[in-house]
Amino acid sequence: MLKELLEEKKKLAIIGMGYVGLPIALEFSKDIEVVGFDIDKDLISSLNAGKDPKGETADEEFENKKIIFTTDESDLKNISVFIVAVPTPITKLKSPDLRPLKSASEVIGRNLEKGATIVYESTVYPGCTEEDCVPILSRTSGLEYLKDFNVGYSPERINPGDKVHTLTNTVKIVSADTEQGLEEIAALYEHVIKAGVHKAKSIKVAEAAKIIENTQRDLNIALMNELSIIFDLMDINTHDVIEAAGTKWNFLKFYPGLVGGHCIGVDPYYLTYKSEQLGYKPEIILAGRKVNDNLSKHVVKRILNHFKSNKKIIGETKVLVLGVTFKENVSDIRNSKVIDVIQELQNYNIKIEIYDPYVDKNELSNKYGLQTVESIGTDYDGIIAAVKHDTFKEYSNQKLIDISNDEGILIDIKSMYSNFNGMTYWSL
Repeated sequence: MLKELLEEKKKLAIIGMGYVGLPIALEFSKDIEVVGFDIDKDLISSLNAGKDPKGETADEEFENKKIIFTTDESDLKNISVFIVAVPTPITKLKSPDLRPLKSASEVIGRNLEKGATIVYESTVYPGCTEEDCVPILSRTSGLEYLKDFNVGYSPERINPGDKVHTLTNTVKIVSADTEQGLEEIAALYEHVIKAGVHKAKSIKVAEAAKIIENTQRDLNIALMNELSIIFDLMDINTHDVIEAAGTKWNFLKFYPGLVGGHCIGVDPYYLTYKSEQLGYKPEIILAGRKVNDNLSKHVVKRILNHFKSNKKIIGETKVLVLGVTFKENVSDIRNSKVIDVIQELQNYNIKIEIYDPYVDKNELSNKYGLQTVESIGTDYDGIIAAVKHDTFKEYSNQKLIDISNDEGILIDIKSMYSNFNGMTYWSL
């Protein structure tokens, strides 16, 4: 497989040019012919101009690469290897939304040729690749699984905004439906992954490994969030407790916070969905999800209590929200729990001003009907430091005091200003 790709006898296609698919496509295209496919015409137009609209990839990364970006299915003919990197979100009822994955499988199936291999990277529940995707590939292609085509699974481990743990220096899990396929897929990824690969025993094992990475993190943060609520009742600073407990060698330093985004706040629901299908309702995983999903309500409750304590008339207050993305130093707003805080405060007729130099203003407006301000104003009754952008970490105590009214409050969700004094201060 790899030899023929390098000799340009075969081509590789990446389906989905988001935060996962784009870096993979660009890395492989250094010496392999790659087709980058996506249904988003605006995105493809930007990529063909050498620009990543999300700002995750530098312009120079597009230079001297053997790649075409396209929305045209006809460009997917004569492809020997497909890598699928499309979103796997959840529905409003918090069950898996497999529509993007199934749609991608149909696109591949319509263009699938004998001898091809399809590797899925999207996060799914164990069994999804073989039970949900393979039948679509067979039906739409008219080809026979294992005889005419094969599949593998190699879960993505891209961390948006992280310039340390990158695609190439993070170990990649690989799996396949045959021993020969496993060796070929492993060799393919080893060509670009400097950290090497881990060969999982089966596709299901690889799927399960991915899903528990984020489930474990979700549960640990849920514990810290619940402890934060308890310690708040005791008038104890949670971060002070964590720093003290962290002096023991086996204590794991997780911190409280809003859990959003497209991974930690979503992936556990894929596992619980499959578990419930099999007759077991998970208790610990769902309890953690409940704590994290409800944390925004706790934050709003504490904001309202502080306003009342400071003699503020709730419906006449003005609040500045610093940051609206789901995590620091990225533009991504998918499943951002800061949005939940804002919407809840708006129910109390609180005037909200959002300042975030990273966010895509058009996306925020189109998706949530929210606007950002170009610059920070004054006379705020409350400041919510919601996202730990590097820009915000540089703000001085005096700057925050100067833009606030008398008896103002600072809600420091991420504890950026732990040594703050000069106005009412609260953090998780």
